[in-house]
Amino acid sequence: MSLRSDRMKKGVARAGARSLLHACGVTLKQLDKPFIGIANAFTDMVPGHLTLRELCRTVEMGISAGGGVPFQFGSPAICDGIAMGHSGMFYSLPSREIIADIVETMAEAHALDGLILLTDCDKITPGMLMGAARLDIPAIVVTAGPMYSGNLGGRRLSLVKDTFEAVGRFRAGLMTAEELAESEMRACPGPGSCQGLYTANTMACVSEAMGMSLPGCATAMAGMAKKARTAHESGERIVELVRQGVTARTIMNSQAFVNGVRVDMALGGSSNTCLHLPAIAHEAGVDLPLDRFDVLSRETPQITSILPGGEHFMEDLEFAGGIPAVLKALADLVEDTLTVSGKTTREIVQTAQIMDDDVIRTKETAYAPEGGIAVLKGNLAPDGCVVKQSAVSAAMRTFTGKACCFDSEEAAMEAILAGTIEDGSVLVIRYEGPRGGPGMREMLSPTSALTGMGKEDTVALITDGRFSGGTRGPCLGHVSPEAATGGPIALVQDGDAITIDIPNRSLTLHVETAELERRRAAWRAPEPKIKTGWLARYASLVQPAHTGAILRPAG
Repeated sequence: MSLRSDRMKKGVARAGARSLLHACGVTLKQLDKPFIGIANAFTDMVPGHLTLRELCRTVEMGISAGGGVPFQFGSPAICDGIAMGHSGMFYSLPSREIIADIVETMAEAHALDGLILLTDCDKITPGMLMGAARLDIPAIVVTAGPMYSGNLGGRRLSLVKDTFEAVGRFRAGLMTAEELAESEMRACPGPGSCQGLYTANTMACVSEAMGMSLPGCATAMAGMAKKARTAHESGERIVELVRQGVTARTIMNSQAFVNGVRVDMALGGSSNTCLHLPAIAHEAGVDLPLDRFDVLSRETPQITSILPGGEHFMEDLEFAGGIPAVLKALADLVEDTLTVSGKTTREIVQTAQIMDDDVIRTKETAYAPEGGIAVLKGNLAPDGCVVKQSAVSAAMRTFTGKACCFDSEEAAMEAILAGTIEDGSVLVIRYEGPRGGPGMREMLSPTSALTGMGKEDTVALITDGRFSGGTRGPCLGHVSPEAATGGPIALVQDGDAITIDIPNRSLTLHVETAELERRRAAWRAPEPKIKTGWLARYASLVQPAHTGAILRPAG
């Protein structure tokens, strides 16, 4: 069998390379085997990644059992919850590009035959998938798994509801400092990605739905023996994919992306997929415009009700049958396409079981007739914006309010915590887009504070930044064009009337065209917030949110 790695290790001219490989402990017999890279995003500062060191060992054993040679290399990992609310969040979305570049760099420099993508949290999974799609070599995603719920007096706790939103409840006098301290100590009981359909778990589910993880991987809880078995089987399987020549783009075709979007809609997952899936598709050579999300959302019922928009936890989804059961419930909406397991999606559906028909409902008994995300357009967002409609109450699906404008997240947060935001307001947080941020910061702190204060049914929020998957309420993000490029959101003034109409997919600024043109003539682009380092380069290359915030190619 001809291997990609042969160009690095075979022939007289490669004597030096072989000598260096022998220095790493590689034997003569191993030189004839597939070289498999393990992109390991282990860090002991991110709960979702705490178990990756142990899982890496299990993956290595699987690769060896399958007849390959494992080689581990590192990748950055940022916890959005820790980076949230300060300058650290500028780096979160841009880190996706660094991760993709690292995967490409290591696989090309060392001529790896295949990849195990060992990941879990928000930007790491899409970054690794982008790298794999760009390389188009065999690859399998292994996620570390969700975190179990916390517990306080028999009540299940979750990170967002019981810490981020608790800040708002504390400020509103609805809980004591002692109760807040107890809640934050118990909300996250151990390793794993946060307990609801926030971005990490959404991307894990989408990766499996697209066929890039073995069946059952996405929802198997962190620390479960099932997760270890999946890791071992993934190690064995990647060697077989190399032998069969099944590459990343073979799996990540147009049908796979449809399945990924459908499962996101059916679950009521994170709106961040509207950034990540188009970016992955771009690398895979597949067209996935933002409008496609809305088309699929209108066709796909929401069949689960999981945090933050519902009350179930990821552990409930796992024990109800996981993603195979979700695919089974969606039935004929699922495209039949190959997965890394060697089975097609329809074959996986045939053996799947729905173990709890309240956690995973059928199309006929769905929680909502449409999927979790809606794409809105209008004179305030000509290129679109997104809202997690599954987390918006019926009372706020259509809302008109007066604009209250802030040019940074910090300024908005200060006003929220000071209690100066009146009911009936539409908070406008701008200059937080891909270029203006830079890096399109998540707004979980302000949205959670508003929810904790009981304002999720009286105040709306729009931004050219983005939201955590943990956001709930009438919060519209990814407004495009962004303020930093002169988009209409830059022209909004305090007191302007804004209408959000989710059922009709519109976002309207009630200001005459002539007045907007007058404001545009007076508008001046602000100075970049960051002028040095990686983020300055990122801001000069990043494209609008509706493209997936991809980077402009060289030249």
